Amino acid sequence: MPQDSNLPDDSLLDVLIVGAGLSGIGAAFHLQRHCPGKRYAIVEARSTTGGTWDLFRYPGIRSDSDMYTLGYRFKPWTNPKAIADGPAILAYVRETAEEAGITRHIRLNRKVISAAWSSADALWRVVVEDTVSAARTTIRARFLYGCSGYYSFDEAYRPDFAGEADFGGTIVLPQFWPEGLDHAGKRIVVVGSGATAVTLVPSLAASAAHVTMLQRSPSYIVARPSEDRIATWLRRRLPAQLAYRLTRWKNVLLGMYFYRLARKYPEPVKKRIVGMVAQELGSGYDVGSHFTPNYQPWDQRMCVVPDGDLFDTIRSGRAAVVTDTIERFVPGGIRLASGQELAADLVVLATGLKLKILGGITLTVDGQPVHANEAMSYKGMMLSDVPNLAMAFGYTNASWTLKADLTAAYVCRLLRHMDRHGKAIAVPRRQADVQPQPFLSFTSGYVQRAKDILPRQGSRAPWQVHQNYFKDMSAMRFGRIADGVMHFGPKGVLP
Repeated sequence: MPQDSNLPDDSLLDVLIVGAGLSGIGAAFHLQRHCPGKRYAIVEARSTTGGTWDLFRYPGIRSDSDMYTLGYRFKPWTNPKAIADGPAILAYVRETAEEAGITRHIRLNRKVISAAWSSADALWRVVVEDTVSAARTTIRARFLYGCSGYYSFDEAYRPDFAGEADFGGTIVLPQFWPEGLDHAGKRIVVVGSGATAVTLVPSLAASAAHVTMLQRSPSYIVARPSEDRIATWLRRRLPAQLAYRLTRWKNVLLGMYFYRLARKYPEPVKKRIVGMVAQELGSGYDVGSHFTPNYQPWDQRMCVVPDGDLFDTIRSGRAAVVTDTIERFVPGGIRLASGQELAADLVVLATGLKLKILGGITLTVDGQPVHANEAMSYKGMMLSDVPNLAMAFGYTNASWTLKADLTAAYVCRLLRHMDRHGKAIAVPRRQADVQPQPFLSFTSGYVQRAKDILPRQGSRAPWQVHQNYFKDMSAMRFGRIADGVMHFGPKGVLP
């Protein structure tokens, strides 16, 4: 992929974006539109763009949010599928980069190792390693923008099970799906009950001998149409951008309504969701054991199955759900705590992600190390007492891009404010009377495992991490930049 030969590694940039995935491409678009004079580059550790949507290549990979909100605000999603497959999303991201002239600003195979802030110079010195040659160079940037997501591309959460060495079949992780793996005609066990598992099961079952989804406990699973009929109707009658905006707002409002309903009336909503599953699978199916979670709706993210494909697969007999724990692997499969044995030729460990903040970059400010877990998150996108740095972090109850888009718009507002007032440094200063709270209230395993590496949120604004698009839109698009918490200063001394 072409890279900008006019941006040598030792150049001084106004903004360095880390990550050329959905967030990074969106951030670059905002910079070009709202800060057209800014000199920027994107560094990407992998050899291709697209981030998650290029990395994940397991069968059936798709979005778990509708594309009218996961898509960019500025570029209509025109594919009829609202719940889209991975290749379609990847093509959309890359098309955005090409159309906007962003591709030439991307430097591939560049992994950020560390970033050191100097108040004397009012810039970051970012050490970047060429992943092909291992050569290291330093990029100087006035503002650092982390868009590398929230999980490790190099590791997944991978529990060890007794007896794995005895197993005569193959064990794979979805995040590192082997190219060319033949699963046709095989007995498959998918370990997990989250979005990845419910995506894999119907896709694998299309050619496998049989697929079992083995879960320790159930998740909330909701069927949604793969095509948004209202969006299709609007697209036929209105200009593309207007139809897209109306559909986007419709889905934002509906999503917020159902989330608030679930949090206010958890038991009736839980009963309704489980009841819909019972309707899908029939009166004889044990939804109490396999589809009734032991937590309230939205304590963890809900799983979406387009057109009820998982339920269709279970009804057909090509797949089954077993709720139990693994005692050990045996030569022919897996023995469960109940004594039951699941025969398997292939075991897929869809056991979750391993979270990583800012891609694992080592940060220092004026020679002092920065530990993200000791910092407080300013508006869910900056770290207390860390200057000229922002990071994209999406919603847990809605699409990632909604928050990433607001963050990008705020960063542009902040940069323009600094230019207007002749300031070189912007830093949110932690307030001593604000009490720390967990960054996320989710009970999902991947969040709980990462609670010691995540920053904290605070007991009041602007330190709170809202899971509410309207609150964030008000604060980020229309709120005061100079709010008394964000401090500004010239080059020389940290304000």
